[in-house]
Amino acid sequence: MKRGYTIIAPDMFPTHMELLQAIFRLSGYNVEVVRYEGKKVIDTGLKYLHNDVCYPAVCALGQQIYALTCGDYDPRRSALIMFQTGGGCRASNYIMLLRKALENMDMGYVPVISLSLGGVEKSSGFRFTPFMLLAGIRAVLYGDMLLLLKNQTLPYEVNPGDTEAVVKKWIGRLTEQFARRRGLSGRAVRRNLRAMAEDFHRIPREKREVTKVGIVGEIYVKYAAFGNNGLERFLLSQGCEVMVPGALGFFQYCFANMETDHAYYGAPRRNVWAGNLALRISERWEKEMLKALEDYPEFVPPVSFDRVKELADEVIDRGVKMGEGWLLPGETAALIEKGYTSVVCAQPFGCLPNHIVGKGTVRRLREKYPRANIFPVDYDAGASRVNQENRIKLMLAIARDGEAFPAGAAAGTT
Repeated sequence: MKRGYTIIAPDMFPTHMELLQAIFRLSGYNVEVVRYEGKKVIDTGLKYLHNDVCYPAVCALGQQIYALTCGDYDPRRSALIMFQTGGGCRASNYIMLLRKALENMDMGYVPVISLSLGGVEKSSGFRFTPFMLLAGIRAVLYGDMLLLLKNQTLPYEVNPGDTEAVVKKWIGRLTEQFARRRGLSGRAVRRNLRAMAEDFHRIPREKREVTKVGIVGEIYVKYAAFGNNGLERFLLSQGCEVMVPGALGFFQYCFANMETDHAYYGAPRRNVWAGNLALRISERWEKEMLKALEDYPEFVPPVSFDRVKELADEVIDRGVKMGEGWLLPGETAALIEKGYTSVVCAQPFGCLPNHIVGKGTVRRLREKYPRANIFPVDYDAGASRVNQENRIKLMLAIARDGEAFPAGAAAGTT
């Protein structure tokens, strides 16, 4: 894979993917994140995948398959890579879906790499090393910091474009540091995080009346603008400040679930040790981000993962861990406690785990937070963007009127 191959990855996280791409290249793999969008990508996904597959598969796998068919890449020198959790979610079948699609396209020779922390399968030409894991955690941390600061600066900037310019500056700076094997030590991480906060602090801002909105949901449509029809941009256009929980929280959730797997489902004890070690490392870097924000009170810091777990325990059992499981209500409660009382729960149509824990926990959350304004919104290839945006506008109208939304009605869909 290091000799002449291009490894094609879908665009799953805003801000983070360029940094993660640089980490793979640091280890010798030429990973390229493809950002194709539009009807042509959706149609490609629907053409080669099962018509009952969930929407994130249509989008993410559709981007990869389109890359092989549009002429931009040589299929004979390309490989595809997908993250594989190994859980009960249909995402665990993405690898096999890709391979079946390639066989149907007469491209069965294209390698498909499973990027799995749990060792679901191994690829002969690719090794996911402890260095890549640790460096990847730091890259995700940097991405979370940029996402947090961007969303809390963009609605208030005096000069349009200032915020995006700082984001691009830091992506370029970090990518350059990674290429020289810098920016990954403890000292460098602390220095970079503080410098990021200082740069965003210096952007001229003015006080404006905004509605604070949080975004939770399935991991793909929660972050990817292609999957959620530009949800963050739409909320910004409606006079909102957005907070999206960091991607590091999802990895911490996966690490924490290793203990649950042992206690509930008989997984090996060695997995508990590995999960706890990874959790301690990620929590240490999480604390560095929180510490870097202490000198800048204008920025609302994220809730620690320990607190998210505590909040989730008040709503649902840890054994509910398919899809985003207990993380979803935990993050919703954390956002509400931070003042983001209007919450969009972005859910792919047909994503059973998220519909159960997303819509299924709304009533319990409303009992705990009577003024919470929680709206599940479905995303699918056949869903109407107008209906989605009208539903979000209804949520914003309720928030601005200061009305409580009936618990039962909040869980409904349009």
